[in-house]
Amino acid sequence: MQDIQTLVRRIHESPWRLVLVAAGGGIQGIAELFKIPGASQTVLEAVIPYSPPALEAWLHGKPDHACAEPTARSMAMAAFLRARQLHSLMGNAASAPLAGVSCTASLVTDRPKKGAHRIHIAIQRADVTRSVSLVLTKGARSRSEEEQIASLLFLQAMAAACDLEPDWTVPLLPGEALEPHMAEAPESWQRLILGECDVVSLGTPGDWQRGRPPVLFPGAFNPLHVGHLRMAQIAETKLGRPVEFEISVLNADKPPLDYLEIRRRVEQFSLQDRIWLTRLPTFAEKARRFPQATFVVGIDTLMRIADPRYYGQDPQMRDQAIRELAAQGCRFLVFGRFWHERFLNLNDVAIPELLRGLCTAVPESEFREDICSTRLRTQEM
Repeated sequence: MQDIQTLVRRIHESPWRLVLVAAGGGIQGIAELFKIPGASQTVLEAVIPYSPPALEAWLHGKPDHACAEPTARSMAMAAFLRARQLHSLMGNAASAPLAGVSCTASLVTDRPKKGAHRIHIAIQRADVTRSVSLVLTKGARSRSEEEQIASLLFLQAMAAACDLEPDWTVPLLPGEALEPHMAEAPESWQRLILGECDVVSLGTPGDWQRGRPPVLFPGAFNPLHVGHLRMAQIAETKLGRPVEFEISVLNADKPPLDYLEIRRRVEQFSLQDRIWLTRLPTFAEKARRFPQATFVVGIDTLMRIADPRYYGQDPQMRDQAIRELAAQGCRFLVFGRFWHERFLNLNDVAIPELLRGLCTAVPESEFREDICSTRLRTQEM
C-alpha cells in the first residue's frame, strides 16, 4: 500500500526515536517499519510480550486485564521509560525526542471468545499521554482482517507520536467508532515523570511547613471510595490536623502512572484537598522527604511494610527501613480492614516490635468499611 510506505518514510525522516510494544495484535504494524530503509533511525526496540508472564515482566506488575485501555497506557509508559534508558546508553544525538507506543488486542482466535474483540493503542511522550480504543464487530472479519485493522491503528499511533498525520483512514464497519483520550501534562508533571523532581503539590496548601508535622495519606486511590474519605475524616479528628493525600507515580509492585491516569485520580478529589504527586514508592523515601509525618494507612499497607518480600527477602533490610522511619520521627495511624474472610486490626498481625511501637490503632468500633478498590475496579470493568 503506497500510502503506508509514504507514511513510514515520513516516520523514518522525523527526529523521533521509538520503543514499540505489541501484545495480542498489531505486530504487522511493526513489520511495516522494517519494509522501508531507515528503521534503525526510528526504532530503538520492538517487543512482543505475548504470554501473560512476558506482559507482567514488561509492566513490572500484573495488570487487572491484559487487553484494556489502562493496560495499553501502562505498556506505552514502560516503553517510554525503556526508550529513555536505551537512548542514554547510545551516547549521541542526545536531544532526540522519544516516545513509547503500544498495542494490546483481543482478536479472532482458534476458539470462541466470550468477550468483545477489541484493540487498544497508546502513546507516551514526555509531554502527553494519548490512547485510542476500538471495539470490533464480532464475527465480521477474519483474523488476518482484524490484525490488519490493529496494525493500521498501531501505525497511525506511531505517526502521531512523531507529530505526523496519515492521509488515509482505517476502514471501519457501521457501528464501529474510535474512542480517543488525551492528557497533556503541565510542566511540573513532566519534570516528575522525567525524574527532575520528586514531589509536586496540588490543591490547598497545608500548614505543616509552619512547624506542624504533616498527616499524609498515601495510596493509589484507584478509585477513591467512601472508606478512604472516612479514614481521612477520622484521622483529622484524632490528630487535629488536615490530611494531605499522596499518590506515588512509581510503585514497588505496580506499573508507573501515565498522565491520563494521574489526571483521573487527581480529579476524584475536591479543590479543598491537598494532594502530593511523588516519586516516593517506599515509606523510607516518604519519611526522608516528609520527616515527622504521621502516615494514615490500612492494615494491609502496614503488613507490606513488615513483609521481607518487599526488601529482597532480606529481614535485615526491612529492619533497617523501619529504623529509618523511627529516626525520621514518623508514626502510623492504622485502620483495620476486611482481609481474607476476617476483619484484621493492629493486634491481629505479627509485625516487628519497633514498627508496632510507631503505630496507633483505630478500633473497629470507630471504623469498619468492607470495601476494596480492587473489587470496585473489577465491577467497573
